[in-house]
Amino acid sequence: MFIEKEKFNAWMERIMERFDRLENKINKEESPRYKLNGELLFDNQDLCLMLKVSKRTLQRYRSAGKLPFKRIEQKTYYLESDVHRFIREYLQ
Repeated sequence: MFIEKEKFNAWMERIMERFDRLENKINKEESPRYKLNGELLFDNQDLCLMLKVSKRTLQRYRSAGKLPFKRIEQKTYYLESDVHRFIREYLQ
């Protein structure tokens, strides 16, 4: 099976345009990463996905004092260093 060079190039150009559109869409949808004093902050959704636990489980860890957190504009955040410490102490 042979394809003419012009048709092949046009087809490849369409594919590359679609990849570019997908890349732009993905970049727009990425949530901005927040920092506090230069340290990365994770929200509940980030931590649920990372630890593969529910929001209720995170609440239990917070209530038990195992997982330190910060409240910023009525949203819960976790410092990266606190998350690392929590994983080392309680999840290994």
